[in-house]
Amino acid sequence: MKNAGFSRRQQVVDALTYRMRSGELRPGDRLDGELRLAAEFAVSRGTIRQALSELQRRNMIATHTGIGSFVTFDGVALDAEVGWGRALADTGTQITAELMSIDRIGREDIPDLPGEVTLTEAIAVRRIRRAENGVAVSYECSSVPFVGPLRDLPSTGLVDGSLTTSLRAAGLIAQYGAQDVRLSKLDRRESRILGRKIRTPFLRTVRTAYAADGSLVEHVVSLLDPDHFSVHFTFGEQP
Repeated sequence: MKNAGFSRRQQVVDALTYRMRSGELRPGDRLDGELRLAAEFAVSRGTIRQALSELQRRNMIATHTGIGSFVTFDGVALDAEVGWGRALADTGTQITAELMSIDRIGREDIPDLPGEVTLTEAIAVRRIRRAENGVAVSYECSSVPFVGPLRDLPSTGLVDGSLTTSLRAAGLIAQYGAQDVRLSKLDRRESRILGRKIRTPFLRTVRTAYAADGSLVEHVVSLLDPDHFSVHFTFGEQP
């Protein structure tokens, strides 16, 4: 019996191959993005990525290095892979993190969650980071799957005080994802949490990270003080 994941991947490969050979997709045309293809074929983004890799191996499509982005604090890049807490500590910056809450929540309570993510419950970890003078410079709400040892986080707390470490201990490692950034003005609730005036401009970032199989690892909505945080973009391959 064929592996179901292989069959779904092959269905995507066959369908896209037919479109190219029939002329529906012509040389130079761009394929839809992973999100749209995943929705069209009712498969995970991981399956789409595998199908595209197979088409690339057959020299039927060419992929180009995409645009990457990373957040900096006072000009120093923050490595999401090691976690912002450790990254900030490594810079020597005197930033303290306050854990506000760790709660079990429903899907409807997760802001800006992509429709492709299939989960009904999650664990929400809410934190504030303060500068040395006590001023709040960021508010982060991280939603992670309600699975394995993560289900116990409300009672056990974070492993070594780190969400990144907690995710790795649960076997969840981000392989790819997407990040959206825009300028936002604090509403009444946000201004109360951060201790800032209503309508103060903040960077609002939404970062969704996935495992290799397309399952959710972490969905984070952050409010970042633009006096300290910025977002840098990279593109192309460095020769």
